[in-house]
Amino acid sequence: MSAAHPLPETEHDGETLWQRELREQFPIVTAHPELAYLDSAATSQKPRAVLEAVQTYLTTSNANAGRGTYPWANRTTELVEGTRERVKEFLHDPEPDRSAVHFTSGTTEGLRTVARDWLAPYLTDGDEILVPHADHRANLDPWLEVQRLLAERGVGVRVRALPYQAVSGDYDHRRLGEVVGPRTRFVAATHVHHVYGGDMNVHRIRAAVGPDVPICLDAAQSVGHLPLGLDDPALDVDFVVFSGHKAMALPGTGAVWARNARGPVFRPAGWRGTPNTVGIVSLRTALDWLDAAGPDRIARWTAGLTTRLTDRLRHLDPYEILGCPSSLAADTALPAAQRRHGIVTFRHRDIPSDDLGFILYSHGFMVRADSLCQAGAGERDGSVRVSLHVYNTVEEIDRLLAVLASLT
Repeated sequence: MSAAHPLPETEHDGETLWQRELREQFPIVTAHPELAYLDSAATSQKPRAVLEAVQTYLTTSNANAGRGTYPWANRTTELVEGTRERVKEFLHDPEPDRSAVHFTSGTTEGLRTVARDWLAPYLTDGDEILVPHADHRANLDPWLEVQRLLAERGVGVRVRALPYQAVSGDYDHRRLGEVVGPRTRFVAATHVHHVYGGDMNVHRIRAAVGPDVPICLDAAQSVGHLPLGLDDPALDVDFVVFSGHKAMALPGTGAVWARNARGPVFRPAGWRGTPNTVGIVSLRTALDWLDAAGPDRIARWTAGLTTRLTDRLRHLDPYEILGCPSSLAADTALPAAQRRHGIVTFRHRDIPSDDLGFILYSHGFMVRADSLCQAGAGERDGSVRVSLHVYNTVEEIDRLLAVLASLT
């Protein structure tokens, strides 16, 4: 393996023991040793700490937040408000007194909330926005919806596509200067691509658009999978939107972090109603668990598994691995940002992707096999996606490779 992402060579290696201890904390994983869950980009499995926190909350202090004055209600309100601050802490927010965290059902709702409640009132006739046309649909449809809504009001907004590199799937940062103009008011971008698994180098977008244009970051595939530090000047974004269920919390919860430094203060419109208190409890515990495990160690482990898979799969003739071809070999010297982050997507030359998904499940592998919700300018054909987390093992990758090799 490369020096950047080595994997342990023996079962007594410190990292192997660390990973094994973490894996044992996932009841659904340990209950099914015959199965390998390889679909964490869709949703992550939940550690015992999260499940127990939910059970404890529901059996000791379940109540509505911000509605009552009795102890259970007060405790729930404290949990909700405390989790806002916990999200800021987890993201290493350098100015927590200036920012805000709002809870949503997930990334999709979060991005749409930013689009309708913040971006639409912010734009004026003739403004331009840059948005991704080959990322997840959730990071394209809301911005096109804003364009349609404003057009109905007589406000013309131009939507321009972020340019992509044809081979790698990364944003084409050299061509960004061609689409940025004096009326560029907003950029929507993705941190880690849900198909190609690459870091999309958002810092280069900031360099291209200048210091005054707000950037909204879809972090669905990075929060909980690798370190995300907003105290890093290179990650100068205004919104971070993510889903709790991809970060080891329960489904139906997510968050929008808003810096409130460029443009108006972000406030979701309308009466918000009852929050998903159980989901918020799970999110707080999940963030605690991830911090204790070490996001940097999790990222190194999954990157090592990813490199092992791509380095060997690229030698199997029937398979095409999507994304940057120079990131496939373990001995390729690449900056860490260009390595794949726990996601490998591929096709078989002769076997349709949905059929390949069924074949792999018959051997105990749970993968994603379809169009992967990619927006219109993305891949036209279906593919198989293997997405990893800290509970996955070297042995699972080697078994998967053996099955894939048998299909050549």
